[in-house]
Amino acid sequence: MTLTLFPIRLFFAAFMMLLAWPFAFVASIGPADREIEKPLSWWRKFVDVMLKAIMRTMWLAGGFHWINVKGRQALPTEAAILTLAPHSSYFDAIPVTMTMASIVMKAESKDIPVWGTLIKYIRPVFVSRSDQDSRRKTVEEIRRRAQSNGKWPQIMIFPEGTCTNRSCLITFKPGAFIPGVPVQPVILRYPNKLDTITWTWQGPGALKILWLTLCQFHNFVEIEFLPVYIPSEEEKRNPSLYANNVRRIMAQALGVPVTDYTFEDCQLALAEGQLRLPSDTCLLEFAKLVRSLGLKPEKLERELDAYSGNTKRMKDKRVSLKEFAEYLEVPVSDTLENMFALFDEKEGGLIDLREYVIALSVVCRPSKTLQTIQLAFKMYQSETGALTEEDLTCILKTAMGVSDLNVSNLFRAIDVDERGEITYEDFHKFAEMYPNFAEEYLYPDQMETDTCPAPNGFCTDFSPETTEDRRNHLQKKLN
Repeated sequence: MTLTLFPIRLFFAAFMMLLAWPFAFVASIGPADREIEKPLSWWRKFVDVMLKAIMRTMWLAGGFHWINVKGRQALPTEAAILTLAPHSSYFDAIPVTMTMASIVMKAESKDIPVWGTLIKYIRPVFVSRSDQDSRRKTVEEIRRRAQSNGKWPQIMIFPEGTCTNRSCLITFKPGAFIPGVPVQPVILRYPNKLDTITWTWQGPGALKILWLTLCQFHNFVEIEFLPVYIPSEEEKRNPSLYANNVRRIMAQALGVPVTDYTFEDCQLALAEGQLRLPSDTCLLEFAKLVRSLGLKPEKLERELDAYSGNTKRMKDKRVSLKEFAEYLEVPVSDTLENMFALFDEKEGGLIDLREYVIALSVVCRPSKTLQTIQLAFKMYQSETGALTEEDLTCILKTAMGVSDLNVSNLFRAIDVDERGEITYEDFHKFAEMYPNFAEEYLYPDQMETDTCPAPNGFCTDFSPETTEDRRNHLQKKLN
């Protein structure tokens, strides 16, 4: 198929995309923030029909000979937002080209030749990575369009926010549900004997997925439009509740379970830092509790230096649950008590705030572990700028989220002069000379490095069957 079917299909798919470009270019001329006139003019209707036909031909050339559609797509006045799940591949663009609904995507996409013009035609909501207020502006734009009473095209959103392998539905992001308007859930299925569709952040790359899929004689896809979900007053006030209830309905229709973990949790578990997290780390629970308290890691990262400065002045003073709540400026709750328990090793009702700052640093920047170590050194070091083996043990146990860790061999390897203490300069110099130091000195006995990720691209530790076990890890202290 690589020598026969693949090149033919690739040529026709590329040709169809190029054919669609002039239609999309003409139709997208003008301000992108202007509402589409209602009713549509004859030429725009013509362009719309032509683009849908061209895109359908493109998918036909790719082996999607027929698309099984179930249910009825709601009108924009009935549901301004379509929520699609599970999101597992760039082939999920099929329902987008069928409906010509707007989507939420990164602003850089509009600069891609040919594809960027096609994207601009559907009037997407662009998210800018360079704009710190991008998320807030995106939510406001979604709200504005959703509450326009059908003046804008429907918005199609993948609330999972990332690609998974369809074995379960991960936590939905609240963006689609913040406006509090009715949404129509849409579920996707790829009932193929051989899965060449799934494209996650671990596993086959995009080009390999394209090659394997185009080599299949036929590719099945099913799109099912579920009944419109009208939120209650409580759900309008609580977007997270609204999102969870919609997710539950979609999971039931798909016949798959749900898991409370998010893409950020997987990013944390599989971060490419020098201190890769073990499979039994408590930091995944910690990250979830941080978000549950309404604390956003992306904002907290900018405050890490201030946090470390405050805790350094407190030295080794331990705080109670009430003082911990005052420090975080949040009320005492079950969630806060669970977080407190992660650091309360001796169950004496007191914790060291330095451990919280270290764990928070790992969650905020999981791939920058040396920065976390440097931050920890500043909080733990003595007046001479050094710390002991006991301090290093506490730092690494907290940074890795484990209850037991032997760092004696690592400490002796760094402390070549046998002074009984080391500085951050000593640690950093050693890390540069031996970049894989963790695998040699820490991982062999304490970590199971081959248990995650799984070959299918979704961390095995996030499977719904182990969710209860994960919650039981609340009893396992960080140090």
